Amino acid sequence: MDHLTMWAAMFVGLGMAEIVSAVPTSGGPYFWAAILAPQHMSAFAAWITGWFNLLGQVAVTTGITFGLANLISTTATVGTTYEPTAGRTLGIFAALLVSHGAINSFGVSLLRYLNNTSIILHSVGISCFCIAVLAKAPTHQSAKFVFATFYDGTGVDGIGWSIRASPAYVAACGVLMSQFTITGFDASAHLSEETRNAEWSAPLGVLMSIGVSALFGFFVILSLLFSIQNFDKTVASDIGQPVVQILIDIFGNAGAIALMTLIMVCVYHCGLFSMTSNSRMMFGFARDGGLPRFFNNVDARFRAPIRTIWLAAFLAFLLALPSLGSTVAFSAATSIATIGLYLSYGLPILIGLIWPAYFNKGPFNLRFASRIVALIAVLWIGFITVIFCLPTANPVDSQTLNYTPVAVGIVALWAFGSWFLWARRWFTGPVRQIQAERLGIDLEEPGALERAEAEGKLGNNVDIDKLE
Repeated sequence: MDHLTMWAAMFVGLGMAEIVSAVPTSGGPYFWAAILAPQHMSAFAAWITGWFNLLGQVAVTTGITFGLANLISTTATVGTTYEPTAGRTLGIFAALLVSHGAINSFGVSLLRYLNNTSIILHSVGISCFCIAVLAKAPTHQSAKFVFATFYDGTGVDGIGWSIRASPAYVAACGVLMSQFTITGFDASAHLSEETRNAEWSAPLGVLMSIGVSALFGFFVILSLLFSIQNFDKTVASDIGQPVVQILIDIFGNAGAIALMTLIMVCVYHCGLFSMTSNSRMMFGFARDGGLPRFFNNVDARFRAPIRTIWLAAFLAFLLALPSLGSTVAFSAATSIATIGLYLSYGLPILIGLIWPAYFNKGPFNLRFASRIVALIAVLWIGFITVIFCLPTANPVDSQTLNYTPVAVGIVALWAFGSWFLWARRWFTGPVRQIQAERLGIDLEEPGALERAEAEGKLGNNVDIDKLE
């Protein structure tokens, strides 16, 4: 399924790459939706896309950091008497969110160095991890086992969805983790203002990020699968985490803890920068009126949008609260994240597909294949939106219920309902942000737009069509 996910994500990336080439600015998906839509639909497109992007951003922060909390709880049981509980894991999750919030609030100058550290850890560190696992493993599984063995782990009572439904349903559920890891590739677009020849470098960056993520992910999975020593013991491990069990079987307790520490440090960096992206998106949305004006604030001393940073932390914590009564909370959080982000990626692509007259292509132009690629991307996003709302564990009860449709449904109801009830009367979308982008103002820097307005650089009564 990893290959299918990679190629499907590549179609989405190609659709996004065309948009980035045509609009090489640091704005996010709701910004692109506003530019590509007809003027009378611009604000509506930005509003809906913005709310789905916000949902995805919050859920990604939840998924990454809650996953890290689970890894910490699980690793802490190796060679000790520690017993993880839902409450303890939630407490670890809260502590991690506080640490991420503190660094983003008061250590903005550290983020650049931590980003460089993260790049080294995720490239060199994970490569060394895979090589060490393969080299140290006493025995290796056959290629037939790795590529041709089907295992259904969806049955809580032993009867999985492959029996109750079909193996295809289990395979569809298996798409989730792969799809979740291939998100955030719009980050290349956000840096387009800072790159040379952005009309080419930004779209290539989007595609390269998908390809590199898929390649590294595939390498990690293969190294672990080939190095399984006892499959039955791995899937039924008392530890509750197959990866930890694989490492224990290969390296022993001390070695497993050391390698899990490397993984956890990598995941910590992911969670940290997820909150950075999350808070910046919320700040930009608040600046354009999508969130209460209270959140359109930059701390003068620390030069950070502290209010949206802690809003991001608070909402991420709220989204994890069902974990106290649910065994599929992590799966639900990743489903919500993937659906929210991919919907926000897909809406600008869909808008360009419906109204091609407003889509002035850049040098990265798929020409005759453009509409075919866009259609495949939109259909795939529609497909995963449906399947990620379905239950992943059998039987379905209060513990295994997938609450993804509830979260996505609430946001969808809020986004559409609020628009037609009141937001359409005053929300104009990122019109002034679009003008600022055209003037070369760095909107990634919190407070830059406000300073430009104070200096009189931005005019009044801006017509969005004139800015395209």
